[in-house]
Amino acid sequence: MSIESILSEVFGYQAFRGPQRDIIEHVTAGGDALVLMPTGGGKSLCYQIPAIARQRAGLGITVVISPLIALMHDQVGALHEAGVSAAFLNSTLSSEEAYQTEQRLLRGEITLLYAAPERVTTQRFLQQLDALFERGQLSLFAIDEAHCVSQWGHDFRPEYRALTVLHERYAGVPRMALTATADALTRADIVERLQLEAAAQFVSSFDRPNIRYTIVEKKDASTQLLRFIEHEHPGEAGVVYCQSRKRVEEIAAMLAQTGIHALPYHAGLDTRVRQANQDEFLRGEGVVMVATIAFGMGIDKPDVRFVAHLDMPKNIEGYYQETGRAGRDGMAADAWMCYGLQDVVNQRRMIDESPAEEEFKQVMRGKLDALLGLAEATDCRRVRLLRYFDEASQPCGNCDNCLQPPEVWDATDAARKLLSTVYRLHQTSGVSFGAGHTMDIVRGKLTEKVAQRGHESVSTFGLGADYSEHQLRAVMRQLIAIGALQVFTSEGFSTLHLTASSRSVLRGEVPVRLRESSTQRAVKRSRARPATAPVAANLGQDAQVRFINLKSWRASVAKAHNLPAYVIFHDATLAAIAERAPQSLADLQHISGLGTRKLEAYGAAVLAVITGAAHAPSGQAA
Repeated sequence: MSIESILSEVFGYQAFRGPQRDIIEHVTAGGDALVLMPTGGGKSLCYQIPAIARQRAGLGITVVISPLIALMHDQVGALHEAGVSAAFLNSTLSSEEAYQTEQRLLRGEITLLYAAPERVTTQRFLQQLDALFERGQLSLFAIDEAHCVSQWGHDFRPEYRALTVLHERYAGVPRMALTATADALTRADIVERLQLEAAAQFVSSFDRPNIRYTIVEKKDASTQLLRFIEHEHPGEAGVVYCQSRKRVEEIAAMLAQTGIHALPYHAGLDTRVRQANQDEFLRGEGVVMVATIAFGMGIDKPDVRFVAHLDMPKNIEGYYQETGRAGRDGMAADAWMCYGLQDVVNQRRMIDESPAEEEFKQVMRGKLDALLGLAEATDCRRVRLLRYFDEASQPCGNCDNCLQPPEVWDATDAARKLLSTVYRLHQTSGVSFGAGHTMDIVRGKLTEKVAQRGHESVSTFGLGADYSEHQLRAVMRQLIAIGALQVFTSEGFSTLHLTASSRSVLRGEVPVRLRESSTQRAVKRSRARPATAPVAANLGQDAQVRFINLKSWRASVAKAHNLPAYVIFHDATLAAIAERAPQSLADLQHISGLGTRKLEAYGAAVLAVITGAAHAPSGQAA
């Protein structure tokens, strides 16, 4: 059976996207591969189709290694719906269920088996793989979320390092590593750690053109978030990321009080509560999940319309990975972040106070600086974001800076006064001070601390009285972004220090130009959405009614099968059915996302909904 036939008959798609065909052909033929493809780009098909093709050729099972229980459950459920034999081994199974799955594995009854890296490297599991290998029934290893193997990545997991045993113990079994996010340093680490030096590398474009990037200055983060959701995404699903568990609880409660269906998610919640909230997010509509970064990786929900950050992430990889959870269906979505100087200070503090080696800390500071540069940019954010991943691009027309080019002001004078104050404070006192104290001196504020230290005598005292604290904070962020100012943390206190780059700014050789803050100009709220509007937006009135009825039917089927609705059918598939208004099973053929098994299972029920038959059947169990 050809890979094109599998794509069409099993998954219901008529054409491959991007480099999918090349990847699938290479892996199906037995080649190793490193695959970098953005979230929503179709990575799963890159190992699922080879797994099916190689199993049908008599080459045995594929083991998919993933740290994500949610992904295992959803993908196994989706594969069952498509008629593919799949299973998982994880902590949600009872000992009897795990034993039965292991027996099916050894009997060769499974095409794809999902397991976590910790389980894969146990002696018990390796002995089971040994038995399959000896019979020539070990077909492929697919290592998902491969960036977890790298200490330079944003989600390092030491257990991934032990996966080298696969190459050493099962020579000749092809391996593919897949990730949505990895800069050049992380890619090189993946290749080295997983011994994929001879593997073909497939790097897709990192661009997600349907996502609109917006970054705003943090003023009143809770109010800013509420306005964003109410104005831009009322009643729509989204994810809000916060740095601390306490903040997650506060924001979820605040949003809920305003009538938004918001739920918290963090590692400190009771396991049952956390799972219930995740299930509600996946299976419901219009749920906003407020979470720490413990939530999201492996979540395949396609209709997340926005991802918001109330605190700045650690690096661009983390930001890209998290924002990539919006708009997986290809429709218009938003990546919105607010940040301030304190975010920079907090992230610096976490790096400086970590027990890591200095080399690692330097790399992490560089990654943080790159993210800060993205946040402070006055040019196209997408160009900056893609450049970080070594991808050239043109201004996108779909980020805040492109849609509303910011006005800028010459902050060189303010920058020189701040740097001069940092220098003179250290020269006068022999110690360094933090941002607040430095700004007080520049603005001429005779605080108790200034008076106690005698710092009103510093020559720069009051020279920046015309600047607001808000302006000076923006200048400090920019100075940190260009490397002219550094923040160091010791014993819980953050202090400012000059760098080698400070001299050129002090001399006026490097101009400092900043965007005007939101307090200095009115921000236009009207926003023309891109062409990729919600899937049902262009349907006619009758088709809209069919679409609504189909969604209601899908919800009942999903509930009966204990699966998220999108595992049954994506919205795009329902919209295509609603638009076509099929009258026979033949009319349903070749609709994207409707493969042979789903046509058999749900075709009659879909036709009953379309024709308005009373009590339309909910579909057979797949």
